[in-house]
Amino acid sequence: MKAYYIYKKNVRFRAILLLIIVFAAGCSSTKYIEDYQSVVKKVKIDSLNKTFEEEAYNYIQKDIRPTSTIGVNVFLYNIFNTKNGRYKTSNIKSIGSPPPILDSALVEISRNQIEKYLVSKGYFMAKVKSDIKVKNQKAEVLFTTDTGPEFSISEINYEIPDSAVKSLYLSKKELFTHIKKGMRYDDDSLGHERDQIYQLMKENGYYDFAKPYVKYLVDSNSNASKAKVTLQIDNPLDKPHHVKYTIGETNLLIAPNSDGYPDTVVLNKRIFNGLRYTDLSKKFRRNPIVRYNFLRQGEQYDIRNETTTFDRLYELNVFKNVKIEYQKAKDSSNKVNPFIQLIPQKIMSNRVEGEVPFNGGTVGFTLSNTYTNNNFFRGAEKFEFQVKGGLQSRIGQGGGLFGDVYQRDFSVSTSLSVPRLMAPFFSKYVTGKNGMPHTIFSASYVYALQKDLFTRKVIQTSLTYEFIETKSKLHSFTPLNFEYRTGNILFDLVDSTGNISDPVKTNAYSIALLDRKDITLGIKYTYSLNADKLLSNKSFIYFRGNIDVAGNLLQGISKLTGTKSDPKNGKPAEILGLPFNQYIRPEVDVRWYKGLGGERQFVARLNAGVGYAYGNSTEIPFEKQFFAGGSAGVRAWQARTLGPGNYNRGNRILTKELRRAFFGIDQLGEMHIEANLEYRYKIVDKFFGGKLKGAVFLDMGNVWNVSDSASHPFPETRFQFKNLAKQIAIGTGVGFRYDVQYFVFRFDVGLKLKDPQFTGEGESQWVIGKFFSGGRDFKAAYKLKNDPDSYRFVQYNFGIGMPF
Repeated sequence: MKAYYIYKKNVRFRAILLLIIVFAAGCSSTKYIEDYQSVVKKVKIDSLNKTFEEEAYNYIQKDIRPTSTIGVNVFLYNIFNTKNGRYKTSNIKSIGSPPPILDSALVEISRNQIEKYLVSKGYFMAKVKSDIKVKNQKAEVLFTTDTGPEFSISEINYEIPDSAVKSLYLSKKELFTHIKKGMRYDDDSLGHERDQIYQLMKENGYYDFAKPYVKYLVDSNSNASKAKVTLQIDNPLDKPHHVKYTIGETNLLIAPNSDGYPDTVVLNKRIFNGLRYTDLSKKFRRNPIVRYNFLRQGEQYDIRNETTTFDRLYELNVFKNVKIEYQKAKDSSNKVNPFIQLIPQKIMSNRVEGEVPFNGGTVGFTLSNTYTNNNFFRGAEKFEFQVKGGLQSRIGQGGGLFGDVYQRDFSVSTSLSVPRLMAPFFSKYVTGKNGMPHTIFSASYVYALQKDLFTRKVIQTSLTYEFIETKSKLHSFTPLNFEYRTGNILFDLVDSTGNISDPVKTNAYSIALLDRKDITLGIKYTYSLNADKLLSNKSFIYFRGNIDVAGNLLQGISKLTGTKSDPKNGKPAEILGLPFNQYIRPEVDVRWYKGLGGERQFVARLNAGVGYAYGNSTEIPFEKQFFAGGSAGVRAWQARTLGPGNYNRGNRILTKELRRAFFGIDQLGEMHIEANLEYRYKIVDKFFGGKLKGAVFLDMGNVWNVSDSASHPFPETRFQFKNLAKQIAIGTGVGFRYDVQYFVFRFDVGLKLKDPQFTGEGESQWVIGKFFSGGRDFKAAYKLKNDPDSYRFVQYNFGIGMPF
């Protein structure tokens, strides 16, 4: 046995050594180049302030920039694009990046560009020299800079002959200007000022205004290192001043189909409120479309209204092309007539989707069919109807793939989204200028069966208003959320002696939730900040808060009708023959995104929530409870297998059959706290048509119970601040993200560090020690006590999209 162990160790060592040698050989970027060529291994910019060094590096030609020290890009490129010891010249695969080959012409271009960059930053006398050193076909390139004196702006003058334009600029410039006396001269500041002047003019009626009208004269005095800047806004060549325009008659034309317009078009003769509406497709009602035209007759021309009109018409999701042009009025009235051209897209679609979810010894499939109509009532209303069903089975128990199907689900759902707020009280305050508002009607029926445990049926309807306050502030308000639930237990609650069994007593809370029949009527509200920035690599704070309140209206009706109730003794008030739920459930998600340059980013997240039942309820509904673990939480645990608190299934559920039956149900809580730290970076720029990115993360958190009642008989599941350190689970891991622009396929590997379920004598919560030593015996002992559950140090998570 010892000899076998030594042999196994030697084989493992040799395999690792061989992998290192192969990797090093693959990364050798000089192996496949010609004898006269050299690979750039190092590029350095010397004698330059750190403030400018990073940006100056961007002016070095990409083809001579060295690859990362890991060399994964070159390694992959070498695997797929070499043949017979040389780089291929045809059939090049777009995977990885070729090694940077030294090119003296590119070095000279880079030197010149860095010099121009420094001049643009106010170092008018800057000089840059380049030096190349080559040894063993490996090159180092050094750029040495002499910036000279820094020139500052000593005087700002204005030459604006149009008094109206000058008055407008001077009255608004403090809102956007970057040009101030005493500051270092910077071309970027002047360029920003030009862009802002152009935008200012286009927002204030100057339809004909163009950026070339804005010019700068710079007079520098090399002795004093000072620069005088003169801003010029020229008049048009053929006019004594710039002309303001107002909006005239608007034409809105919809093509007959997605192929575009016919050769001849007859416009509608009728004009209403300054707009001529012509629908050649005969598929759209007038008001739902023209509601989002903000180019209105008699108003001053404003480019922001054009942009808003363009965006909203696209967001109706029924047009594949939106085009806005202008025609000047033939008379001398200084009017522009907008011409909005819309080409419709396919209205109806049907989508069939399938999933094969597998995790922690379970596998299954889900199949769904979704019918979508984006113009249900000829007003860009989106109607969806979905039928979905699925099975989940345990594997590895000695049976076939579906020999132990423990869960079945079936659902039918429908929704109708109307692109406006159908609310007379506040719809007039939400015009759609900041974003498309929606009124959403939805209804669904869900049936769930867990073998030998329970069945559950749910009917749900809701009315939701979604609107955008600003680009970064989103609101969702559900004034009506109605849920009708019924459940049935599929096993006997008494043992062979006719008494309530001990497992039923200790799991009375879960059983009561599964067997309940009740009604929920409540409201919901969600506010999110900076959701529009989530796909960027910028630095920002993201916030999402929501609150779910139910039962207050029904409680008021119950009291008015004189209904007697005693929920603590099992006699709650009823509506329609069923008790109603009364609870409050707030939740917050706060994240700090820190851009680290390029595609590197650090994310810190805190997600917390609590549910509290009161009035007519003693417990919050099963569906409103929280769970820990999963691909967007503490990723070292499978979803619904962590907590609550120090809960250990082997200690509290004493039989294998009950542990199997309650799988995923007994580890929920009324409160949860999760925190995540994640560092994201790019691994390979070109990888089978996308980008391969990586992540390193640290997750921590758990769920708890907060109510002190007979339904929660286990004290170790309750939240107490003094026990918080002992009840927090900690996991770490690495992840890969395959980014194909519109989709991100994610694979995370989580490793348990600290597991709060271990509180017994001689047990350590820091299970990472067992992972490296004694893991086999540890897992065997756990299996013996917790069968059919097995202990997994490592958890794999697949998903689409970022975890947060």
